[in-house]
Amino acid sequence: MQMSTAHFRTAVISCVLFPFLLSSVSAAEPLKPFKDDLFSSQTVLESRDAGDFTIVDYQELRDINGRDSIPERRVRDRYVSLAVRRAQENQTLELASGPLDVARVGKDTGQGFTVIFIHGRGGDRRLGVNDITFGGNFNRLKNLAAANGGTYYAPSIRSFDKNGVSAVAALIDHASVSSGGRPVVLACASMGSFICWGIARDAKAVSQLSGMAILGGATDPEFGKSVAAKRKLPIWFTHGSRDSVYAAADQVALYDRLHKSGYPTRFTLFETGAHGTPVRMSDWRTILSWLLR
Repeated sequence: MQMSTAHFRTAVISCVLFPFLLSSVSAAEPLKPFKDDLFSSQTVLESRDAGDFTIVDYQELRDINGRDSIPERRVRDRYVSLAVRRAQENQTLELASGPLDVARVGKDTGQGFTVIFIHGRGGDRRLGVNDITFGGNFNRLKNLAAANGGTYYAPSIRSFDKNGVSAVAALIDHASVSSGGRPVVLACASMGSFICWGIARDAKAVSQLSGMAILGGATDPEFGKSVAAKRKLPIWFTHGSRDSVYAAADQVALYDRLHKSGYPTRFTLFETGAHGTPVRMSDWRTILSWLLR
C-alpha cells in the first residue's frame, strides 16, 4: 500500500515533534516510569492475599495540601510535564453508536495499547485530561500512555445507562480496530463504574479488553454472572476507606468473593481516603503494567 504525500508529511512531523510517541511497549513488560518517585512511593500499611490486597497510607495534609500549590485546584509544577499536551487532541468520533466527543492523547492508529477513562456524574472529557487537578494524576496517565507508544481516550459520557454502555463499547471497538487488536484497558471512576459493569455483559467488548480498573466505584453484586466474569477479565479495584458515596466494604466483599474463586483481581484501599481519593492516588503505572500483561 502506498502512502500519500499528506500522510508522509504527517508522519515526518510526528517523528520530529513527538519522538516519545514512537516507542512501543510489549504487553508483557511494565510501562517505562514517569515520576515514580512522586507517585509510586506509597506506604503499604497492610497486605494480604500474597500482595493482591493492600491498604495504603493516605494523609490529606501530605497528599493534598503538601502536593498542591492550591489544595484540590492546582498541583505543584514538579508533579507534571505539560509537553504531552502537544500529543493531545479533541475529536468527535463517528462510531456505530453515533458521534462521541473524546479527548485523545497519543497515536490515532497503530498504538501499542489503549487506555479509556470514564468519568463520573457531572464530568466530561475535560476531566480526564486535566493536568493540574487531582494531584497531577491524569497528567501522569497521559504521559505514561504517550511515552510508551499507547493511546489514551477520555470520552464525554452523556448517560450512565445502556446508551452510555453502547457508546463505550463502540469506542473500545474503534480502539481495538485502529490498533490492530492490541490491548485495551477500561478504567471507570465513581458513577462511571456503571459503564464498566455494563461493558462486562457485552461479549464483543469483553473480548477486546485486557482488563478493567474500578476507581471508587459502585459494586455490581451480579458481576459473577457476566461475560467478563466467565472470561476472568482482570480487574483492579481502588477505593477510599471512608468513601461516603459507595461503601468500601461492599467493594472489598466483591473482591474477596472473586479472589477466593481464583479470579485475577487486585485491590488497593486508601486508609482514611474519601470518594475522590482513588482518582488522585491510584498508581497508574503499576495498575496498567498488571492489566496489560
